[in-house]
Amino acid sequence: MDLLFDRLKHPNPNLRDRAMIEIVETRDETTIPRLMSILDEDDTTYRRAAVKTIGAIGMDTIPYLIDILATSQNVTVRGSAVKAIAQVIVNYPEEPLSPAGLACLKTSMSDENPVVNIAAVMALGQLGTPAFEMLVEALQTTDNIALQVTLVNTLASIGDIRAEPILQAAIQDDNLDEYVRESAVSALPRLEQTIKYKEMKAARGN
Repeated sequence: MDLLFDRLKHPNPNLRDRAMIEIVETRDETTIPRLMSILDEDDTTYRRAAVKTIGAIGMDTIPYLIDILATSQNVTVRGSAVKAIAQVIVNYPEEPLSPAGLACLKTSMSDENPVVNIAAVMALGQLGTPAFEMLVEALQTTDNIALQVTLVNTLASIGDIRAEPILQAAIQDDNLDEYVRESAVSALPRLEQTIKYKEMKAARGN
């Protein structure tokens, strides 16, 4: 197992990917804690490979990631943990994220560091419609301009028709920063395209 973990640092992405697959396939009770310990590594390649491996393992990693997000003072660790949750969501779209996982992402949207709060919004965007109301609430309560822009774009990307009046309201809200309002204007046609695409997929039975 030590050799496999060493290969997560390898400059060759093919070797890293093979090591990741083998770690997932041969994992034991030490694997997840060991991967979590890599999230504070200075080596970016190693850290990102660990995030990807955690995502490949799936929902069993969520309690560990929640614990890290609740206790770590290291912004790199918290950011990596949120990105790992996003990887789990992407890799296992048919498995619902636990209520604790959802609550953790909601809390992470209020993190003072943009690495964490923007990653949390994007993770919820990957979750899609189940996170819709949470994203709307964040848009309506935060005064963080960068986060507002990310929320607007994320709501458009989900393709939920309920986002249209939310975006229209943002466009007309004089209290919002001009950049946020402009982002909402450009997000509207993307929302329409995404809705149409989802409807076409549904019609084809995909």
